[in-house]
Amino acid sequence: MNILQINSSARSSGSESTRLADQIVARLAAGTEATVVRRDLAAAPHPVLDEAALQALFTPADQRTPQQAERVALDDALIAQAQAADVIVIGAPMYNFGITVQLKSWFDAIARAGVTFKYGPTGPVGLLTGKKVFVAVTRGGLHKGGPSDTQLPHLRTFLSFVGLDDVQFVFSEGHGMGPDAVARARSEADEQIAALV
Repeated sequence: MNILQINSSARSSGSESTRLADQIVARLAAGTEATVVRRDLAAAPHPVLDEAALQALFTPADQRTPQQAERVALDDALIAQAQAADVIVIGAPMYNFGITVQLKSWFDAIARAGVTFKYGPTGPVGLLTGKKVFVAVTRGGLHKGGPSDTQLPHLRTFLSFVGLDDVQFVFSEGHGMGPDAVARARSEADEQIAALV
């Protein structure tokens, strides 16, 4: 089993979403010969999708400058990791009601027409199929199931767009609401992981 772990917190240490992603991966890999690839998007940020990147992506491969080829290769490496994974585990904290810029950059990198999705007669078809996904969602407030949870629809929509439909979410909320709320959130998240994995 190949496991790809994506840590998308802006913090390389002390992140609750990373703690939960680590825990999920440890449970998945326990007693197996799993290969685990970890990508820490804070320690090694992926460049944002800007005009230069778009020009590189839309330039035919045999016509790219060395700089354009180098930029496209960065995205190619992330796509290859996602394609090779049997399981993808994502640590996804909520920042300002959405996903982090780090995770958005990863999403932008792996979404490529003709590679991870295509357009058919009825609309887009995801090509990253046959994979299990776990997403550890952490928030400072309480948003699950409410109108302020704009993060979850984004995650579901994007993952489905590239063919990742088998998704389980683990929630840990209330981290900005005091020590008791934090302890409760961690305990409940640990219980969710034990039940899912």
